[in-house]
Amino acid sequence: MTNKESEQPMKKDSGKIFLEELSKSPLTVTILAILTGLLLGGLLVAITTEEAYAAFSSSPWEAIKIGANAAWKTYQALFTGSVGNPAKIVAAFQGGDAEEIRRAINPFFESLVASTPYIFAGLAVALGFRVGLFNIGAEGQIFIGATTTVIAAIFLKGLPAIIHVPISLLAGFIGGGLWGFIPGWLKAQTGGHEVINTIMMNYIAFRLSEFLLRGPLKDPDGYTPVSADIQDSAKLFRFFENPIRFHIGFFIALFFAFLVYWLLFKTTWGFTLRTVGSNPRAAKYAGMSIMKSTVIAMFLSGGLAGLAGANEVLGVNHNLAVAFSSGYGFDAIALALLGKSNPLGVVLAAIMFGFLRNGAIQMQLTAGIPIDIISVLQAAILAFIAAPAIIRTMYRLKEPDMDLDAVTLRGWGGN
Repeated sequence: MTNKESEQPMKKDSGKIFLEELSKSPLTVTILAILTGLLLGGLLVAITTEEAYAAFSSSPWEAIKIGANAAWKTYQALFTGSVGNPAKIVAAFQGGDAEEIRRAINPFFESLVASTPYIFAGLAVALGFRVGLFNIGAEGQIFIGATTTVIAAIFLKGLPAIIHVPISLLAGFIGGGLWGFIPGWLKAQTGGHEVINTIMMNYIAFRLSEFLLRGPLKDPDGYTPVSADIQDSAKLFRFFENPIRFHIGFFIALFFAFLVYWLLFKTTWGFTLRTVGSNPRAAKYAGMSIMKSTVIAMFLSGGLAGLAGANEVLGVNHNLAVAFSSGYGFDAIALALLGKSNPLGVVLAAIMFGFLRNGAIQMQLTAGIPIDIISVLQAAILAFIAAPAIIRTMYRLKEPDMDLDAVTLRGWGGN
């Protein structure tokens, strides 16, 4: 047998091994879950189109074409709303008008703006997951972080931006951190369940921020429960002129994602936190403090959520209003699950959610599709992520050697 003949089976075997390993990868399942969710959303749009219903009685094939065309227009509008219209972008750059260029590329940067609080909030919940804690109170921590941020950003005066911005961000981190510390301390000292406690803390945060906005923090010149505008020195730097609102907060969020990764996977503290999350009995036997790890994790988780609120105040709204958060804290649970509680995965999931959220507005205006279809897409994707066996069965994927898809949580009934 020649050398070339002996190399052929080896190449085939290596290719087969590569495909088998690829089919076992959790990343493959995640990508297929996203694509399947998008296909399911398109199917939902197609079968609920009134024109398709009207045409079905005369020509089923025509009804299918109309439904498919409606789904195509929906995703086309979603793309142009989240990324921009390629034709308009090219025409704007060819024309050379600065304002037209900014308008053309604004959808892409607006999607990044929408992604930024998702990154902070997703990291907050993911950090809790890694320690076996279900921090469902990120929404309340966002509110408290925004409240403490606006206090520092309004009432501290005469400071240069290089000092005022970090102080305001730190105020948001500490505010959210303390709001997470309370249920963490209660769990460590009394065994109080963090899910119940954080839910209750959410309601306290909502009503407390509302009380402050109707009282001490209310803009004296306004009639609605909105705070005064923050000092110019506390505003996050924006890279472009109007209408683009893209600011440095996006890169701050990426920096914190790196810090969380470094803390969890490159430090002794992180190893302790992950060990407590994966096997608390073994961690206790090894001399690790379960109580200390619980309190630290909840404080850090709350602090990251607080930074999401600080980002919205300093970078986008420049004030604080009642119900300013659009469910970032609750969406963060889906982000942490979708990102497998890994900081990189959370960042990618947050960017995807930000693009979907921003594109949904244009989708509703252009295609006439209710914005709720985005919630359906997110729910479908999350369902497929949470039940990887469905995706593996649908696409005939190999089972992994170990359960890499599981998210360790000892929250329900664990000690």
